[in-house]
Amino acid sequence: MNILMIEDNESVSEMMQMFFLNEGWEATFKYDGKEGLEAFLAEPGKWDMVTLDLNLPSMDGMLVGREIRKVSSTVPIIMLTARDSESDQVIGLEMGADDYVTKPFSPLTLIARMKALHRRSELAETTGATHPVNDDQTFDVQTAHFRMNTKTREAYLAGKPIDGLTPKEFDLLYTLAKKPRQVFSREQLLELVWDYQYFGDERTVDAHIKKLRQKIEKVGPQIIQTVWGIGYKFDDSGVA
Repeated sequence: MNILMIEDNESVSEMMQMFFLNEGWEATFKYDGKEGLEAFLAEPGKWDMVTLDLNLPSMDGMLVGREIRKVSSTVPIIMLTARDSESDQVIGLEMGADDYVTKPFSPLTLIARMKALHRRSELAETTGATHPVNDDQTFDVQTAHFRMNTKTREAYLAGKPIDGLTPKEFDLLYTLAKKPRQVFSREQLLELVWDYQYFGDERTVDAHIKKLRQKIEKVGPQIIQTVWGIGYKFDDSGVA
């Protein structure tokens, strides 16, 4: 992988450099929010992953993440933060980050999470412009009102494209949609979509569901339903 690490703590960067080299990954390090954003914008197609600290000089990590998401909805973003409040973590996920790691962290834990996220986002590398629905196209999920293709990373509701899905949002929608009306607990979704357990950190699922719903509502009725006390399910039976 080619990694952009935006981190103002040089000791953390130096430590991670050794682990990245051990994995055979290339990494560029920026110690300032504005410089990190400029590095990404200069070559947005270069990066396989961005690790982003929230506490950065010159430009807050939240703002950097939002600006990156304006350019790319597919590049995986992992937040690195010393903040441990629930609100900061949820805001970060809503900003568009795919995952977060709270400092102090184990380098091996971060590497494991990066590998899991990269496995899930590899298909997104082929994503191009959204094309009109082709009746001859093969869809991995197809219901009366919904279609989804994992090769092109495209999803349509009532014939309209659901645009701007991040890798995790796409995978979350796919996991729910391939088993319509089946109820998934948050714990099940964490294991299926994130590839590893979050040990009860259900805020991750809720934050991604919120963003996913916002994008779905731009093109049609809500198809991600809450089953109170249990979790979520996909149900497009209410689409006119």
